[in-house]
Amino acid sequence: MNIQGHAALVTGGGSGLGEATARELARLGAKVAVLDVNLDNAKRVAADIGGVALLCDITNTESLQAAIDQAAAAHGPARILMNIAGIGSAKRVVAKDGSPAPLEDFAKVINVNLIGTYNASRLFAAACAKLDALEDGERGVMVFTASVAAFDGQIGQQAYSASKGGLVGMTLPMARDLAQHGIRVCTIAPGLFSTPLMKQLPEPVQQSLAASIPFPPRLGKPEEFAQLAAHIVTNTHLNGEVIRLDGALRMAPR
Repeated sequence: MNIQGHAALVTGGGSGLGEATARELARLGAKVAVLDVNLDNAKRVAADIGGVALLCDITNTESLQAAIDQAAAAHGPARILMNIAGIGSAKRVVAKDGSPAPLEDFAKVINVNLIGTYNASRLFAAACAKLDALEDGERGVMVFTASVAAFDGQIGQQAYSASKGGLVGMTLPMARDLAQHGIRVCTIAPGLFSTPLMKQLPEPVQQSLAASIPFPPRLGKPEEFAQLAAHIVTNTHLNGEVIRLDGALRMAPR
């Protein structure tokens, strides 16, 4: 699909990997709707790229549908969905005091990262399936954001790894399911990236993490994630695939 002129939705587009992806899609000519639970961040990004900022909670169907409808009113129906919104968590199964990890914490991460992504995807797909087909019969494309934690999660990452592993497991069946509608599905599993969350860590910690990456021995740049996300859109034969973007990193247990 040629990105130029098409409408795109970017969840979590107000910061980090989502912001970089929103900016890259806009640079390539897409009409971008920046969806985020932080409306101020979404407005900042949208103002820079000439897009539209929309308050959106991907775990809330009414909020999601309203955002999709508002984006369509502004830009026309979307053919591109970047599922980037997500949260992290680190809880040992058994705490130092011997108590079990709170079930609510596990459920929250699954609800946002896995169920929220599915929620956005099903609503997008239902609208996209009604559009006229483009070249090769394609109607749209969506990208999930997993993590290398889906494959080599660290101690305490049970909830996060399970949520991202769920996205990995959902990729191929979703692609097969939506093939009849000409909608492609791929997943990016990033490693250690220089995001606002990462930058909150002390500089020596960031440097140590960067040094653990075989090559290049540095944190990933959000623009590199965005470039891969954009390439997935333009390369029609990429479908049902999970791509690690990690500099050959394999995470240690801790």
